[in-house]
Amino acid sequence: MATRVGVIGAGGMLQYHAPGFRQGGGELVAIADVNKEAAQASADEWNISQVFGNTAELLESDIDAVSIIVPNKFHAPLAIQALEAGKHVFCEKPPALNAGEVEEMIAAADKAGKVLMFNFNNRARPESQAMMKRIEDGTVGRINSAQAQWIRRTGIPGFGGWFTTKELSGGGPVIDLLHMIDLALYFMGYPEPAHVLGRTFDDFITNTDFKGPWGIPDNADGKTDVEAAAHGLVTFKSGQVLSLRNSWAEMIEREVVSVVFQGSRAGGKVERLFGSDGLDETAIDTCELYAQEDGKSVNHQIETEPCEDMGRIASAANFVETIEGTADPLNTPQEALKLMQIIDALYQSAESGAPVSL
Repeated sequence: MATRVGVIGAGGMLQYHAPGFRQGGGELVAIADVNKEAAQASADEWNISQVFGNTAELLESDIDAVSIIVPNKFHAPLAIQALEAGKHVFCEKPPALNAGEVEEMIAAADKAGKVLMFNFNNRARPESQAMMKRIEDGTVGRINSAQAQWIRRTGIPGFGGWFTTKELSGGGPVIDLLHMIDLALYFMGYPEPAHVLGRTFDDFITNTDFKGPWGIPDNADGKTDVEAAAHGLVTFKSGQVLSLRNSWAEMIEREVVSVVFQGSRAGGKVERLFGSDGLDETAIDTCELYAQEDGKSVNHQIETEPCEDMGRIASAANFVETIEGTADPLNTPQEALKLMQIIDALYQSAESGAPVSL
């Protein structure tokens, strides 16, 4: 019998979750949102049979798993509620507001014996999987160092909404654009972090000239109390090192989304370059390897199938396939915990002005 999935939240990511769950062999049978009209509209669009106005009713229905598409503050409480109700959980990023909440989610998943996964969709991109094959087969060797960046010149997702309210989001671009940090760690084997040094900057965070082409409507009565940009350095107990750059608003040439790394046998890069409008339709994906062959520097272009959705559909499909035992999970709760520990430490370092030991 196919895995029956219910969705909490009628957010925009449903356009990827819905086809993804079905691609993985699951059935999308229910949706819940505090705005029941929004839930009904999504149900009509995606042919979902059951519509609820609250999470409790959804969890009492005949479903096996839930997808959580809500503001960050509610990720942990809803995931725990679903796990305690005996449901598998697929949660949008970030995993939670902080590492402590992720630990509570892991405890609930372990107690329930259920799958807990997160939408780190960039791992599912064809470029990322192609690069992982080169890492796993030894072509790259040991990755000594990596640089992760998701930087935007004009990318503030509205002012006064939940994205820019720290109580609801947990932070700004470090939290929102954590994908490249995760992807770099994925390539590096998710080593144990040792020290984190970080700085955040709030220049331009209230300047409407730096508003992005996506996000949510402005709220004049809301807060804007998160960073506009962050830079950091992470050292690992293994001796590896990672530098990172994340920004919504920063004086740069163009939006860049990339992981670059240097290995003992080869280096590499997975990159997405956006056009001036910052939209997926104008983006160009590249995947390259850098090696020394016969005394010469050689760059290899790795060709992959185009993937405009940045792996979002394949990531959702992998969740269902993991439940049904037809695929290995693309991410684990323990990796999510390490990621949030690093992010927590970066913010702590930025506040104190000193490195943080983990």
